[in-house]
Amino acid sequence: MSVSAVAADSSVCAPLSVLGRDVTVPLVTGGEVTYAALDYAASAPALQRVWDDVAAYAPYYGSVHRGAGYLSQLSTDLFENSRVTVAEFLDCREGDQVVFTRSTTDSLNLLAAALPADCQVFVFETEHHASLLPWRDARVTYLNAPRTADQAVATLERALADREPYGPALVCVTGASNVTGELWPVKELAAAAHAHGARIVLDAAQLAPHHPVSVRELDVDWVAFSGHKLYAPFGSGVLAGRSDWLQQAEPYLAGGGASRKVARRTDGGVDVEWHDTAARHEAGSPNVIGVYSIAAACKALTEAGFDELVARENHLIAKVREGLAEVPAVKVLSLFGDDAPRVGVISFVVEGWNSSHFAAALSAEYGIGVRDGLFCAHPLVRTLLGSDPQTQGECGAPEAAPGEKSLNAIRVSFGAGTPDEHVERFVRAVKELVADGARWNYRTEDGRCVPDTTGA
Repeated sequence: MSVSAVAADSSVCAPLSVLGRDVTVPLVTGGEVTYAALDYAASAPALQRVWDDVAAYAPYYGSVHRGAGYLSQLSTDLFENSRVTVAEFLDCREGDQVVFTRSTTDSLNLLAAALPADCQVFVFETEHHASLLPWRDARVTYLNAPRTADQAVATLERALADREPYGPALVCVTGASNVTGELWPVKELAAAAHAHGARIVLDAAQLAPHHPVSVRELDVDWVAFSGHKLYAPFGSGVLAGRSDWLQQAEPYLAGGGASRKVARRTDGGVDVEWHDTAARHEAGSPNVIGVYSIAAACKALTEAGFDELVARENHLIAKVREGLAEVPAVKVLSLFGDDAPRVGVISFVVEGWNSSHFAAALSAEYGIGVRDGLFCAHPLVRTLLGSDPQTQGECGAPEAAPGEKSLNAIRVSFGAGTPDEHVERFVRAVKELVADGARWNYRTEDGRCVPDTTGA
């Protein structure tokens, strides 16, 4: 569907209200401009609705679970009701647990710590480091990047069929790539995993903010995501799914809240009886405001309607992709091809430009915030750029001067709070920078390309 056709579609809703929508930033060339936040894949701005809900609760802040006072009881109800809200948002099955964590990374490390002995883990090289790296105590098989969705399923099926000895196994897969934005065939991968006696965990960090995620329909065993990508503030995350491995594992953190009973033994030691609920892995005083903000975001997105949000995002995706296609020097990175369904995450390289230099110019001269580098998905970006995926790199910008080639990319990402003007300014800026070059001089400082103001 073309941009004009999508724009005429009445189902395309207005952007949701987010914090920072009116913030202005200085331009190195003079003056100020409203900031275009196009780095949603790293951290999405908080929804105004979420911020308002948290502010309304803040005066009633209290300790949870063991406090006898009114505010403690109210906060406990809010905390546990948030668990119910998240379970409903994810369409969890009866018996599934919702464990609150600090982030997607924390959630997947928690699950890694709960794996049974001798568990085999299967993970594609295309994963974000949050789902690529936590499995240090397991036998891990890293699968090569597939070039079609069908190839992804076939690759996994072959790997699972060849595994020996037969025992517990886990597949970890993203729902939407944090580099290309492409949607992965999660339901088909889950079916393949279960057909070979394996379980599957879905990294939904990039999927949940853009599309509905149903644990039941996708038939995944666990799902993990972060609040700060779901339009909530930093510092909270979720691991939801089957309870058995979590109940059988030692607590992720040992301490108050995770323990049901603690008693001294006659020999001087300590006996501990741990909870078998989600509290088993939630030791310490929980991040009540962070948890409530996730629940508020789940409610806000549900009430806004994912059909409308997806339609609007597809409208923005079309604007960006059609605009970039008009610039021959731009190469958009993709695994599955131009027709693959995707979320609002697009990575690209520009011929003749160092990626850090290009991103710096977008920021300094146009007030546009994007991301450059390897996006904490080094093997994937290396593969997409045609280099050795084993080559080491850094998550940040390369130590290369403006104009020097770098094995890094530029990522633009957007979502429910992005107005048309932001993506239109971005496309215009790309075209102007490619055609006319930067209007300012830049230098490398601490590994980043920055405007050179020494002579200003």
